[in-house]
Amino acid sequence: MKKVITQLQLFVEYLQIEKNCSPYTVTQYRKDIEQFMSFMKQQTCNGFAAVSYADVRLYLSELHEHGYARRTVSRKLSSLRSFYRFLEREKLVAGNPFATAFSPKANLRLPQFFYKEELAQLFSVFDVSTPLGQRNQAILEILYATGIRVSECCGLTLDDVDLFIGMILVKGKGRKERYVPVGSFALEAVEHYINSGRKKLLTKTEKPTKALFLNYRGGRLSDRSIRNILNDLMKKAAMHTHISPHVLRHTFATHLLNEGADMRAVQELLGHTHLSSTQIYTHVTKDRLRQVYMDHHPRA
Repeated sequence: MKKVITQLQLFVEYLQIEKNCSPYTVTQYRKDIEQFMSFMKQQTCNGFAAVSYADVRLYLSELHEHGYARRTVSRKLSSLRSFYRFLEREKLVAGNPFATAFSPKANLRLPQFFYKEELAQLFSVFDVSTPLGQRNQAILEILYATGIRVSECCGLTLDDVDLFIGMILVKGKGRKERYVPVGSFALEAVEHYINSGRKKLLTKTEKPTKALFLNYRGGRLSDRSIRNILNDLMKKAAMHTHISPHVLRHTFATHLLNEGADMRAVQELLGHTHLSSTQIYTHVTKDRLRQVYMDHHPRA
């Protein structure tokens, strides 16, 4: 078992150093592999090299019996395929038993997004006379104007924001950086917050920080706090649909494509490595076009 743990640690170091994966990605890989290691222990498999395709089939059956979603099973298979490719490269195993394992086709779920009227309702509930109201307005404006992830939003610093040229430097997954343009509404909200609300929040702490978005104690805002802020906004706006930072990211991409933006440009703005990750938003636009046709064509 000690040998197995050492091989896992080598893979983790490979992800961190060579692949430059984010801590979250590394944690997910580790969890998936450790779960499979528990299965190996139950089946008395003597190391990763002893795992056969029959063991893989048995493991997939076990995941199915435990009620895991198709998407989750696909992710676990992908993690284990990558792990075994690494072991093959390091000549620690002779083959990859997961190479031919069939990944269950995930159910296609269209990303949820807001219509412009719903966004207008959200933007109307801010009390910008208070520091927290100014901060919350700036957060919502930035998330919708740029489509950045909640972790990227939390990581923004004052140095990442260029109010003069209207750009922000975003540090994304795998520590990849990209520049994203910011619209005039968001720039105005951020500038107001920096010059007023943020300065007042800073007085609550003696520790200097360059973090852009601060909590009521003057420290860096967490991603959980941003989710709570958005949920509070929904309640104030008396809206009953689900909201999350990722819904605003979906909204950003959907609105751009609906207005005719190039998909490659949207991919770059979102920080997607693969175009396939961006293509899901075309399903939303096609769905919208079909609805428009059904609503307005005389013979629909």
